[in-house]
Amino acid sequence: MNKIRISAVSYTNTKPFIYGIENTPIINKIEMSLDTPADCAQKLIDDKVDIGLIPVAATLSLPEWNVVSDYCIGADGPVNSVFIFSNCDIHEVQAVQLDPQSRTSNNLARVLMRNFWKVEPQLVFRAADYAESIDPNTAFVQIGDRTFGKKEKYSFAYDLSEEWKKFTGLPFVFAAWIANKPISEEFVDEFNRSLKFGLDHRQQLLESLPHRADFDLDDYLMHRLDFNLTADKKEALHLFLDYVRSL
Repeated sequence: MNKIRISAVSYTNTKPFIYGIENTPIINKIEMSLDTPADCAQKLIDDKVDIGLIPVAATLSLPEWNVVSDYCIGADGPVNSVFIFSNCDIHEVQAVQLDPQSRTSNNLARVLMRNFWKVEPQLVFRAADYAESIDPNTAFVQIGDRTFGKKEKYSFAYDLSEEWKKFTGLPFVFAAWIANKPISEEFVDEFNRSLKFGLDHRQQLLESLPHRADFDLDDYLMHRLDFNLTADKKEALHLFLDYVRSL
């Protein structure tokens, strides 16, 4: 039997899933790589993997896709790791430098700017040092572990999951386990059990992670992130994709 090729994101928010995969028998049935969100999505698009924990906006680049898990990277309110950082109010921002690592968060920022904040700043792709700006009216999108401890360094830090909740009243799905081809129900059931095992052992995982004085990892993994792919999250996912299509 050929092993299922899986790409997962290498951020802290994925560590419970990785823990579950690596500590259950499913590890013997897969080939797994850890990548940035953008690379994870590209591998699935290029058919270099069969399943990816991909930014949900990347599904729009797939001719065929199916959600293959009951779990996701999501939040119902502030997530504390997906931001627009700025030294001025969002309504005074003239340019936004986009994060090269995530399509979904860049698109979420664009959706909120157009439909919620009603602003149209210049969008800057591939800025040489996108997470720095000497211009007081230039903001930037940043996601993942690189945001830890950074919120207090900027006058304005817009948590994009929190802003989406204000806008729609719904939770948000940043990444989901997506397949680009049919996957057997037997494998999906075992895969879900492995992911649940990791989520059930988050406290053990936290004990193995280095302590950070500038960021509460316990609060992040136990409370800020919401890993269950609920009906509300599925509704939010499809609503978000509709907004992205209209950009």
